Amino acid sequence: MTPIERDNHGPRSVTRLLGLFEKLSHADDGLSLAELSVALGSPKSSLLNMLKPLVTEGYLVHASGAYSLGPSTFRLCAGVLSSWKFPRLIRPYMEELCASTGESVVLGVLNREAAVVSYVEVIDSPHPIRYQMPVGTILPLHTAASGRLLLAHAGAAWRRQYVATLNFKALGFALTRPQFNQELDAIHTAGVCISIDGYRRGVSAIAAPVFDAQGQCVASLSLNGPTERFRDRIEHLQGVVRAIAEKASGLIGAGTTRQARPEI
Repeated sequence: MTPIERDNHGPRSVTRLLGLFEKLSHADDGLSLAELSVALGSPKSSLLNMLKPLVTEGYLVHASGAYSLGPSTFRLCAGVLSSWKFPRLIRPYMEELCASTGESVVLGVLNREAAVVSYVEVIDSPHPIRYQMPVGTILPLHTAASGRLLLAHAGAAWRRQYVATLNFKALGFALTRPQFNQELDAIHTAGVCISIDGYRRGVSAIAAPVFDAQGQCVASLSLNGPTERFRDRIEHLQGVVRAIAEKASGLIGAGTTRQARPEI
């Protein structure tokens, strides 16, 4: 076995692989082979042997001389999140919400690196006509009620950077950039995001934030179902979603009581 081959096997290689993903998760524009070599303290030849199969399998993307995280990595992250302890803690509250409303309940978390909302826990409605979403689904933040809710609570700097990347004309947005920012401000103030036929015609959603013990938004709890069942009871449904999200808040970190809502 050559020195390079030895360098790509065993614990040292695993550590380097994890370090690679960590470095790339903080690099919005990716990193070149030379930059990765310096960041990881590894020879280019050794790194290249590791990078090639990762690109082939979709864990990395190589474009314009830079490496960045690929779709297989994000699917893996979604799978890891689905086994996270937090969703199991929240599930009793999700079951309560489903039982109280008869609609599907979804728990979403913000993936800052991919700029998406990842759905890590789902309870389907008992109705034969219902909205279904598999665990592990990811959506752009601006498309879904839960995504906009999380974006509204993501912090001013990060939110401003994300909104600046959106091509409103290409996306077919009816809102201008200033109007979209005003909508996010209103969502943050109201503590709930309501979407009627927003992401998909015939489907509506109501999302509320789940906070940790330090007052940071860590997830969105959303109710999803057919628009025809939502229209006449929007006020009731949003009150139930908000109340149960309040009860679920504070499970992460010390204590069980939700602190003051964070300012953006």
